[in-house]
Amino acid sequence: MPARRPGGVRRLARSDRSMQSLDTPRLLLRPLRLDDADAYFPLVSDAAINRYTGQALVADVEGARALLQQHPLRDYAQHGFGRHAVIEKSSGELIGFCGLKRLPELGEVDIGYRFLPRCWGRGYATESAREALRWGREVLGLTRIVGLVVRENAASARILTRLGLRLESQLSLPGPHGSPFDVDLYA
Repeated sequence: MPARRPGGVRRLARSDRSMQSLDTPRLLLRPLRLDDADAYFPLVSDAAINRYTGQALVADVEGARALLQQHPLRDYAQHGFGRHAVIEKSSGELIGFCGLKRLPELGEVDIGYRFLPRCWGRGYATESAREALRWGREVLGLTRIVGLVVRENAASARILTRLGLRLESQLSLPGPHGSPFDVDLYA
C-alpha cells in the first residue's frame, strides 16, 4: 500500500497523478484551465461571492489567470488534485468551482466550493462536493477531509454537515491583510 502523508493523503503513483473529470446528474466537474480565466474572474472578484473566503479580491481577468496558475494548476502538478471547475450541464456554463485542496500549513486536505449567486440555494454545492468527497476517498485514498467555514456562514456549515462532516475545532488564520480570520474546522 502507498505511504500516507499528513491529512490522510497517500502518495500517488505517477500514473495516478492526473486530475479526472467527475459527473453528477446536473453538473460536470473538470480540471480548471487557463482559458477559464474570464468565467473564473467573477468567482474571485465579486465581494458578495467572496464575503466568507478570507481572500483578497482579484482586480481583473489577468489577475484571475495568475490565480489559476498559482493555485489550482500548481496544485494539480504538485499534488495530483485541486479544485474542479463546475459546469452546469443544462447551460454549459462554468458556474463555480468545487473540490479538494491540500493545505500544507494545516497538514490537511480541504473540501471547498464557490458559486455564482444565481446558483445559490439550488443544491449545486452539496451535489458537487459529495462527488468530490467520493472521488477523494475512493480514488485518491484520502482518509481525512476537512472543511473550513467562517462562523457567520451558516449555509456552508449546513452543507458540510449534510455531507457528513462534523465540527471539530475553531481556528484563527491570517486574513488577506494579516488580520485574524476565525473559522470552524469540520472533519
